[in-house]
Amino acid sequence: MTTLIVNIKQLCGVRKETKLLRGKELAELPCIENAFLLIENGIIAAFGKMDKLSKSELCCKNKIDAAQQFILPAWCDSHTHLVFAANRDDEFVDKIKGLSYAEIAAKGGGILNSANKLNATSEEQLFELAWKRLEEVAQMGTGAIEIKSGYGLSVEGELKMLRVIKKLKEKSNLTIKATFLGAHTYPLAFKENHQGYIDLIINEMLTVIAKEKLADYVDVFCENGFFSPDETEIICNAAKKFGLKTKLHANQLSLSGGVEIGVKLNAISVDHLEKMDEKTIALLSNSNTIGTLLPTAAFFLQMPFQPARKLIDAGCAIALASDFNPGSSPSGNMNLVIAMSCIAMKMLPEEAINAATINGAFAMELEKELGSISVGKKANLIFTKPISNLSLLPYSFGNNLIDKVMLNGEFISH
Repeated sequence: MTTLIVNIKQLCGVRKETKLLRGKELAELPCIENAFLLIENGIIAAFGKMDKLSKSELCCKNKIDAAQQFILPAWCDSHTHLVFAANRDDEFVDKIKGLSYAEIAAKGGGILNSANKLNATSEEQLFELAWKRLEEVAQMGTGAIEIKSGYGLSVEGELKMLRVIKKLKEKSNLTIKATFLGAHTYPLAFKENHQGYIDLIINEMLTVIAKEKLADYVDVFCENGFFSPDETEIICNAAKKFGLKTKLHANQLSLSGGVEIGVKLNAISVDHLEKMDEKTIALLSNSNTIGTLLPTAAFFLQMPFQPARKLIDAGCAIALASDFNPGSSPSGNMNLVIAMSCIAMKMLPEEAINAATINGAFAMELEKELGSISVGKKANLIFTKPISNLSLLPYSFGNNLIDKVMLNGEFISH
């Protein structure tokens, strides 16, 4: 099917060349005013200024008038924990009272709380809950998403999560990547036997994951009180033998060594980065590893925001993601992520949009399919409501300025 979109006020994120953006490049968002966009069978076939349209193209039967609307690539959310059994709103008041992430975990909350609830929930129930969340984030403009396991913390629980993610991949119009995060924390039974749990991950979880092709990546929570850099390296090297590339939780609560081990392992991304110093920033800037920032997690946990300006000015490649999870970022709204990045981390709107589209695509190795308005890529698009300027997206942080969302060339229903 052929679809022609005409009279687009501004077509944003148009690129002939797909490259990972760093430094000053991140502020460059190529746009075309008074534009058209031609879609064939869900794929972007052509675009340009309206006066370049041929008469034959104008005769397209399936025509959409986008007057006064901005169109940009759908969000690429490269870090989420979207599959979970229940909210953790019971811990919300503890956070308000000032308890830290570590203190809540020590009293039985946190990741172990989610693990207990998940292991008591059936695969079918988990799928239904996750499907509803997936539909919700799609309506808010997300067209590609990475989903992690990590709330099972047992062979059965982790495999159950990954099988749910596989089913979501098969049935959803979103492009989905799966990440194995069995090394999210140590289960109580292995609190004093770290090697025992690492052996369980390597010998019992990874073998089945590889056999059933349940994951694209491995992730480890490399943090004081969780997995050390040495333990992280052991797990990631083992996963590499099963074909899984590395993504890491790094430097969320401390200068944990996560960035260093991530760069050493040539990780696709190191995510969080609330705690960074000049040494780790310089190390990241001289690597091929993407720094993924999760501002809504810092906001919800009442922590200092990631030093986005220092990272960008140092030449680091950064992406933005939601960290959608029940404990530290109970929102998959990438529009809020964009706004918070501008308001709290002093990112320019263009920088934030690029970090959440093309660089987010790179953080999931989807840059050849998604993340920009480019010929040959999927027509995953956000149509704004009539607005005067793109900066209104972060400026109007409390309003929904999305009119419609298109995935694979078709509008999704509300």
